[in-house]
Formats: sequence, C-alpha cells, structure tokens
Amino acid sequence: MMNIMMSCLMISFTLMIMSLMITLMVKKKKMMMQKSSPFECGFNPLSSKRLPFSMHFFLIGIIFLIFDIEIIIVMPSIMMMKFTSTFFWMMTSIMIIMLIILGLYHEWTNGMLKWTN
Repeated sequence: MMNIMMSCLMISFTLMIMSLMITLMVKKKKMMMQKSSPFECGFNPLSSKRLPFSMHFFLIGIIFLIFDIEIIIVMPSIMMMKFTSTFFWMMTSIMIIMLIILGLYHEWTNGMLKWTN
C-alpha cells in the first residue's frame, strides 16, 4: 500500500515538473509593451481617472440578486405541492411571499427604488 502511494506521489511530482518545463520552453521570450500594460475595460489606463459608479447602481444590482434568488426559492415550491401536505406548503409559501413583500417595502421606504436619482 505504501509503495503504491509513493509511486503515485512520484508520478504526480514528475508530471508537475514536466508541465512546468514545457511551459517555460514554449512561452514567448519577447515582452511587448502593449501586452504588459493593464487593461481597464476598454479605457486607457494612462488617461485621467473616470468618475466612479454611483452607489445607486450597486444597490439596484443587489436588489436584482436578492429577488432573483427568492424567485429561485419560490419556483420549486410549486413542484413540491404534490408531495407535501397542503397546510405545510401553504404556510411555507406564505412565509416566503411575506419575506419578499417585506423586503420590497423596506427598499421602497429607504428610497432604493428611485430610478431618477
């Protein structure tokens, strides 16, 4: 058993060294200035700084993710209606929908849904 483990370890170590050597031999030797410069989503990194995104953009993204995940939770509950008792399914569905409505109310009262600002 120990011999098998040792041989597997040696084989994996040899493969690792071989792949490292092949990578070093195949890579390009000449570095281009344009290739080594940072790429900032199509913007020139040497130009003046651009304006940061507003916090509202990130809040809308978070709201989308929260409601997307909640929809993913609600959809399988419809399929589970056949396999569980009606009372348990109804209570679970009401709790999930109440959480969604409560979250929407909270976001609305905090002004996160104002698209014009």
